[in-house]
Amino acid sequence: MFENLQERFEKAFQVLKGHGQITEVNVGETLKEVRKALLDADVDYKTAKEFTARVKEKALGQEVLTSIKPGQLLIKITHAELTELMGSAAAEFKPTGNPFVVLMAGLQGAGKTTHSGKIAQLLRDKHKKNPLLVACDVHRPAAVDQLTVLGESIGVDVYAEPGNKNAVEIARNAMAHAKSKGYNAVIVDTAGRLAIDEAMMAEIQAVRDAVQPHETLFTVDAMTGQDAVRTAKAFNDVLDFTGVVLTKLDGDTRGGAALAIYSVVGKPIKFVGVGEKMDALDTFHPNRMADRILGMGDVVSLVEKAQQVISEKEAALLEAKIRKNKFDLEDFMNQIQQLKKMGNIKDLMGMIPGMSKALKGIELDDNSFKQVECIIQSMTPAERAKPEIIDARRKTRIANGSGTDIAQVNRLLKQFQDMKKMMHIMTKGKGGKRKEGHGREEGLGLILSGFPAACKCKS
Repeated sequence: MFENLQERFEKAFQVLKGHGQITEVNVGETLKEVRKALLDADVDYKTAKEFTARVKEKALGQEVLTSIKPGQLLIKITHAELTELMGSAAAEFKPTGNPFVVLMAGLQGAGKTTHSGKIAQLLRDKHKKNPLLVACDVHRPAAVDQLTVLGESIGVDVYAEPGNKNAVEIARNAMAHAKSKGYNAVIVDTAGRLAIDEAMMAEIQAVRDAVQPHETLFTVDAMTGQDAVRTAKAFNDVLDFTGVVLTKLDGDTRGGAALAIYSVVGKPIKFVGVGEKMDALDTFHPNRMADRILGMGDVVSLVEKAQQVISEKEAALLEAKIRKNKFDLEDFMNQIQQLKKMGNIKDLMGMIPGMSKALKGIELDDNSFKQVECIIQSMTPAERAKPEIIDARRKTRIANGSGTDIAQVNRLLKQFQDMKKMMHIMTKGKGGKRKEGHGREEGLGLILSGFPAACKCKS
């Protein structure tokens, strides 16, 4: 995510390396590179120019503390301005009203239908709602079928009237159905077009008036850059939407849409789509995104993702095993399974400070642990419990069974032993009364420790 932008910002701040103080000259040179980075990210020129002007004004207006290097100060100021540029703080999403109504709008192909399902799942799982999906896309072939299949896959009911081409009528009927059947959340999937036109806008306005939504979310593809911003402005002029859902952010290397939408449209990004899975929907946090753009990682989001897949009970049992030095390869494989539930591996790694730079040029995807799993699965239960019994003969059998070689088996075993020792020392050294939630941190540490093994076992 935003790899190109991260790299350009890093190069920009290299200009100040070795300088003892901030001057108009070296700040100007640095911010020239920052402006180029923003333009390359597909941020419009006006926004980029105003951004660098604000940073320059604040940088030259501050005295550098003796404990802070000029580069560090400029990064701090840039971080604050990036956060402000993207909306300062996470926007509220409070499901009030009975039923709570969400209207999804956007162009065709932005992921509107998929993210209607993601919002429905979020409302059910996080906010304990009983949601109803409404199929109001009466133009795109098989749109109703797509939403129906999607609803079935996540266990959410879908209201549809196949054959009815009147979206407004369907919307009204759906609201009546929701109220009579006890649904306390309604997500309305509307039709998209390949381009903005009057007919499209008139229809979605009429649907909006029919359902009176509490949230109108504009769904847009992050990778369309300035086009996303222009489209958002056009929709906002007509609908006055409440927020943005930025899709396909995990594939966006530039970040132009994320950076510019709020400043141009004045409406916050509320959610970002970060993968194809139905739970791959994150709340947008401007400060955390600024952290990632500047190569600082996003540990808070990483911990939150870990908390979603690791229960406190599981974490406590895991910690107890580590303390007793009984953590084995079976446990390690279970941790790999937990990790895979957290989302895209490369994106997760990008949340660790400094890791994006370390992984530059290394290919990581959701199959990164495949060989590790194959090696462990080729072991007997006794070998997984006590890896020290694995001799040369056993290594040959494991390598043949997993489709790897002895060198890869040896590498995994050594990496596992190193990780096991490190986690044991870390856990033992903490001592004292165990704090609530501490187990999750230990579990997270184990998950992260598994990355080196996965990377190095790749052929």
